[in-house]
Amino acid sequence: MIVMNYFAIIIMGMTLGLLGGGGSILTVPILVYLFHLPPTVSTGYSLFLVGASAVIGAIQYYRKGLFDVRVGIIFSLPAFVGVYLVRSFIVPNLPSLIFTIGSFEVTKDILILSTFGIVMLAAGISMIRGRNDSEGEDKKLNYTLVMVEGLIVGALTGFVGAGGGFLIIPALVMLAGLPMKKAVGTSLGIIAVKSLLGFAGDIQHNPNIDWNFLGVLLFFSIIGIFLGGLVSKKIAGSKLKPGFGWFTLAMGVFLILKQI
Repeated sequence: MIVMNYFAIIIMGMTLGLLGGGGSILTVPILVYLFHLPPTVSTGYSLFLVGASAVIGAIQYYRKGLFDVRVGIIFSLPAFVGVYLVRSFIVPNLPSLIFTIGSFEVTKDILILSTFGIVMLAAGISMIRGRNDSEGEDKKLNYTLVMVEGLIVGALTGFVGAGGGFLIIPALVMLAGLPMKKAVGTSLGIIAVKSLLGFAGDIQHNPNIDWNFLGVLLFFSIIGIFLGGLVSKKIAGSKLKPGFGWFTLAMGVFLILKQI
Protein backbone atom coordinates (compact mmCIF):
# COMPACT_ATOMS: atom_id res chain seq x y z
CA MET A 1 0.00 0.00 0.00
CA ILE A 2 2.77 2.47 0.91
CA VAL A 3 4.44 1.85 -2.48
CA MET A 4 1.22 2.82 -4.25
CA ASN A 5 1.02 5.99 -2.13
CA TYR A 6 4.48 7.16 -3.18
CA PHE A 7 3.85 6.14 -6.78
CA ALA A 8 0.81 8.43 -6.68
CA ILE A 9 3.08 11.30 -5.57
CA ILE A 10 5.36 10.60 -8.56
CA ILE A 11 2.33 10.79 -10.86
CA MET A 12 1.45 14.13 -9.28
CA GLY A 13 4.92 15.46 -10.09
CA MET A 14 4.72 14.18 -13.66
CA THR A 15 1.35 15.89 -14.13
CA LEU A 16 2.74 19.19 -12.89
CA GLY A 17 5.75 18.93 -15.20
CA LEU A 18 3.68 17.98 -18.24
CA LEU A 19 0.68 20.28 -17.95
CA GLY A 20 1.89 23.20 -15.81
CA GLY A 21 -0.85 22.48 -13.29
CA GLY A 22 -2.92 19.74 -11.75
CA GLY A 23 -0.47 18.90 -8.98
CA SER A 24 -2.73 19.98 -6.14
CA ILE A 25 -5.77 18.41 -7.76
CA LEU A 26 -4.01 15.09 -7.19
CA THR A 27 -2.05 15.91 -4.02
CA VAL A 28 -4.91 16.83 -1.69
CA PRO A 29 -6.94 13.64 -2.40
CA ILE A 30 -3.73 11.57 -2.14
CA LEU A 31 -2.89 13.02 1.29
CA VAL A 32 -6.49 12.73 2.54
CA TYR A 33 -7.47 9.30 1.21
CA LEU A 34 -4.12 7.47 0.89
CA PHE A 35 -2.09 8.99 3.74
CA HIS A 36 -5.21 9.66 5.88
CA LEU A 37 -4.27 13.22 6.86
CA PRO A 38 -6.93 15.76 7.91
CA PRO A 39 -8.07 18.04 5.05
CA THR A 40 -6.75 21.18 6.76
CA VAL A 41 -3.29 19.63 7.13
CA SER A 42 -3.43 18.15 3.63
CA THR A 43 -4.12 21.50 1.99
CA GLY A 44 -1.14 23.04 3.78
CA TYR A 45 1.21 20.16 2.95
CA SER A 46 -0.06 20.26 -0.64
CA LEU A 47 0.98 23.90 -0.94
CA PHE A 48 4.52 23.01 0.10
CA LEU A 49 4.86 19.95 -2.15
CA VAL A 50 3.40 21.59 -5.23
CA GLY A 51 5.28 24.84 -4.63
CA ALA A 52 8.67 23.20 -4.14
CA SER A 53 8.12 20.86 -7.10
CA ALA A 54 6.99 23.73 -9.32
CA VAL A 55 10.29 25.52 -8.60
CA ILE A 56 12.13 22.69 -10.36
CA GLY A 57 9.71 22.73 -13.28
CA ALA A 58 9.87 26.52 -13.62
CA ILE A 59 13.68 26.42 -13.77
CA GLN A 60 13.51 23.87 -16.58
CA TYR A 61 11.14 26.06 -18.62
CA TYR A 62 13.12 29.23 -17.88
CA ARG A 63 16.27 27.66 -19.31
CA LYS A 64 14.31 26.97 -22.50
CA GLY A 65 13.18 30.63 -22.73
CA LEU A 66 9.57 29.66 -21.96
CA PHE A 67 8.98 31.93 -18.97
CA ASP A 68 7.51 35.46 -19.25
CA VAL A 69 8.85 37.32 -16.21
CA ARG A 70 6.79 40.49 -16.81
CA VAL A 71 3.46 38.71 -17.05
CA GLY A 72 4.39 36.47 -14.13
CA ILE A 73 4.98 39.48 -11.89
CA ILE A 74 1.76 41.24 -12.94
CA PHE A 75 -0.28 38.11 -12.21
CA SER A 76 1.64 37.08 -9.12
CA LEU A 77 1.51 40.19 -6.93
CA PRO A 78 -2.29 40.18 -6.32
CA ALA A 79 -2.24 36.37 -6.22
CA PHE A 80 0.34 36.46 -3.42
CA VAL A 81 -1.86 38.83 -1.44
CA GLY A 82 -4.90 36.60 -1.88
CA VAL A 83 -3.25 33.33 -0.88
CA TYR A 84 -1.37 34.74 2.09
CA LEU A 85 -4.38 36.53 3.58
CA VAL A 86 -6.63 33.47 3.22
CA ARG A 87 -4.11 31.03 4.75
CA SER A 88 -3.10 33.43 7.51
CA PHE A 89 -6.45 34.84 8.60
CA ILE A 90 -9.48 33.11 7.06
CA VAL A 91 -8.68 29.37 7.20
CA PRO A 92 -7.30 29.38 10.79
CA ASN A 93 -10.34 31.32 12.05
CA LEU A 94 -13.07 29.25 10.40
CA PRO A 95 -15.22 27.53 13.06
CA SER A 96 -15.23 23.73 13.19
CA LEU A 97 -18.99 23.75 12.49
CA ILE A 98 -19.94 26.15 9.70
CA PHE A 99 -23.72 25.60 9.62
CA THR A 100 -26.34 22.85 9.75
CA ILE A 101 -29.12 21.86 7.37
CA GLY A 102 -31.53 19.76 9.40
CA SER A 103 -29.42 16.91 10.76
CA PHE A 104 -26.64 17.48 8.21
CA GLU A 105 -23.66 19.36 9.64
CA VAL A 106 -21.35 21.29 7.34
CA THR A 107 -17.99 21.24 9.09
CA LYS A 108 -14.81 23.11 8.19
CA ASP A 109 -13.33 20.00 6.56
CA ILE A 110 -16.50 19.34 4.53
CA LEU A 111 -16.54 22.95 3.31
CA ILE A 112 -12.88 22.80 2.23
CA LEU A 113 -13.23 19.46 0.41
CA SER A 114 -16.54 20.47 -1.22
CA THR A 115 -15.01 23.71 -2.46
CA PHE A 116 -12.03 21.72 -3.72
CA GLY A 117 -14.43 19.40 -5.55
CA ILE A 118 -16.11 22.35 -7.26
CA VAL A 119 -12.70 23.69 -8.34
CA MET A 120 -11.89 20.25 -9.74
CA LEU A 121 -15.15 20.24 -11.73
CA ALA A 122 -14.32 23.64 -13.21
CA ALA A 123 -10.74 22.59 -13.99
CA GLY A 124 -11.90 19.32 -15.57
CA ILE A 125 -14.41 21.08 -17.81
CA SER A 126 -11.75 23.61 -18.82
CA MET A 127 -9.34 20.85 -19.83
CA ILE A 128 -11.97 18.82 -21.70
CA ARG A 129 -13.19 21.84 -23.66
CA GLY A 130 -9.63 22.77 -24.51
CA ARG A 131 -7.70 26.00 -24.40
CA ASN A 132 -6.85 28.56 -27.02
CA ASP A 133 -3.46 27.59 -28.41
CA SER A 134 -2.94 30.74 -30.46
CA GLU A 135 0.37 32.47 -30.12
CA GLY A 136 -1.29 35.72 -29.14
CA GLU A 137 1.58 37.83 -30.46
CA ASP A 138 -0.65 40.79 -31.40
CA LYS A 139 -2.82 40.66 -28.32
CA LYS A 140 -2.60 43.62 -25.96
CA LEU A 141 -1.95 42.72 -22.33
CA ASN A 142 -5.03 43.47 -20.19
CA TYR A 143 -3.35 44.45 -16.92
CA THR A 144 -6.57 44.91 -14.93
CA LEU A 145 -8.12 41.57 -15.86
CA VAL A 146 -4.84 39.72 -15.31
CA MET A 147 -4.50 41.23 -11.82
CA VAL A 148 -8.14 40.52 -10.88
CA GLU A 149 -7.73 36.93 -12.07
CA GLY A 150 -4.55 36.70 -10.00
CA LEU A 151 -6.35 37.86 -6.85
CA ILE A 152 -9.21 35.38 -7.34
CA VAL A 153 -6.90 32.45 -8.09
CA GLY A 154 -4.74 33.37 -5.11
CA ALA A 155 -7.72 33.35 -2.75
CA LEU A 156 -8.88 29.96 -4.09
CA THR A 157 -5.36 28.61 -3.77
CA GLY A 158 -5.18 29.62 -0.14
CA PHE A 159 -8.56 28.11 0.72
CA VAL A 160 -8.34 24.72 -0.98
CA GLY A 161 -4.55 24.27 -1.06
CA ALA A 162 -4.44 24.13 -4.85
CA GLY A 163 -1.78 25.84 -6.91
CA GLY A 164 -4.37 26.89 -9.48
CA GLY A 165 -2.47 25.94 -12.63
CA PHE A 166 -5.59 25.08 -14.59
CA LEU A 167 -7.06 28.45 -13.63
CA ILE A 168 -3.83 30.37 -14.26
CA ILE A 169 -2.98 28.98 -17.71
CA PRO A 170 -6.28 29.91 -19.43
CA ALA A 171 -5.88 33.42 -18.00
CA LEU A 172 -2.32 33.71 -19.30
CA VAL A 173 -3.35 32.50 -22.77
CA MET A 174 -6.61 34.46 -23.13
CA LEU A 175 -5.88 37.62 -21.12
CA ALA A 176 -2.10 37.92 -21.44
CA GLY A 177 -1.86 36.43 -24.95
CA LEU A 178 0.99 34.04 -24.13
CA PRO A 179 1.79 31.03 -26.32
CA MET A 180 0.76 27.76 -24.68
CA LYS A 181 4.22 26.49 -23.74
CA LYS A 182 5.27 29.87 -22.36
CA ALA A 183 1.99 29.99 -20.37
CA VAL A 184 2.83 26.58 -18.86
CA GLY A 185 6.32 27.71 -17.84
CA THR A 186 5.09 31.03 -16.43
CA SER A 187 2.31 29.21 -14.59
CA LEU A 188 4.85 26.96 -12.85
CA GLY A 189 6.76 29.99 -11.61
CA ILE A 190 3.59 31.62 -10.30
CA ILE A 191 2.46 28.38 -8.65
CA ALA A 192 5.86 27.94 -7.00
CA VAL A 193 6.00 31.30 -5.26
CA LYS A 194 2.25 31.52 -4.54
CA SER A 195 2.03 28.05 -3.02
CA LEU A 196 5.14 28.47 -0.87
CA LEU A 197 3.87 31.85 0.33
CA GLY A 198 0.58 30.23 1.32
CA PHE A 199 2.49 27.53 3.18
CA ALA A 200 4.42 30.27 5.00
CA GLY A 201 1.08 31.48 6.31
CA ASP A 202 0.39 27.94 7.55
CA ILE A 203 3.67 27.76 9.47
CA GLN A 204 2.55 30.63 11.68
CA HIS A 205 -0.44 28.63 12.91
CA ASN A 206 0.93 25.07 12.72
CA PRO A 207 4.36 24.67 14.32
CA ASN A 208 4.00 20.84 14.36
CA ILE A 209 4.84 20.28 10.71
CA ASP A 210 6.32 16.86 9.93
CA TRP A 211 9.30 18.00 7.88
CA ASN A 212 10.74 14.48 7.53
CA PHE A 213 7.49 13.25 6.00
CA LEU A 214 7.34 16.27 3.68
CA GLY A 215 10.95 15.70 2.64
CA VAL A 216 10.23 12.13 1.58
CA LEU A 217 7.14 13.19 -0.38
CA LEU A 218 9.08 16.01 -2.04
CA PHE A 219 11.78 13.54 -3.13
CA PHE A 220 9.23 11.42 -5.00
CA SER A 221 7.49 14.50 -6.39
CA ILE A 222 10.76 15.79 -7.86
CA ILE A 223 11.31 12.39 -9.49
CA GLY A 224 7.93 12.89 -11.11
CA ILE A 225 8.83 16.41 -12.27
CA PHE A 226 11.95 15.13 -14.08
CA LEU A 227 10.04 12.19 -15.58
CA GLY A 228 7.37 14.63 -16.77
CA GLY A 229 10.09 16.71 -18.41
CA LEU A 230 11.40 13.65 -20.25
CA VAL A 231 7.93 12.56 -21.36
CA SER A 232 7.03 16.09 -22.50
CA LYS A 233 9.76 15.86 -25.15
CA LYS A 234 7.97 12.93 -26.76
CA ILE A 235 4.28 13.54 -25.97
CA ALA A 236 2.57 16.92 -26.22
CA GLY A 237 0.84 17.92 -23.00
CA SER A 238 -2.18 18.98 -25.07
CA LYS A 239 -2.76 15.35 -26.03
CA LEU A 240 -2.82 14.25 -22.39
CA LYS A 241 -4.99 17.15 -21.23
CA PRO A 242 -8.48 15.89 -22.29
CA GLY A 243 -7.98 12.48 -20.65
CA PHE A 244 -6.71 14.08 -17.47
CA GLY A 245 -9.67 16.47 -17.66
CA TRP A 246 -12.13 13.58 -17.51
CA PHE A 247 -10.21 12.10 -14.59
CA THR A 248 -10.30 15.44 -12.78
CA LEU A 249 -14.02 15.80 -13.47
CA ALA A 250 -14.69 12.33 -12.03
CA MET A 251 -12.59 13.09 -8.94
CA GLY A 252 -14.49 16.34 -8.40
CA VAL A 253 -17.84 14.54 -8.54
CA PHE A 254 -16.49 11.87 -6.17
CA LEU A 255 -15.31 14.47 -3.62
CA ILE A 256 -18.61 16.36 -3.66
CA LEU A 257 -20.74 13.20 -3.39
CA LYS A 258 -18.55 11.88 -0.57
CA GLN A 259 -19.13 15.06 1.46
CA ILE A 260 -22.90 14.86 0.85
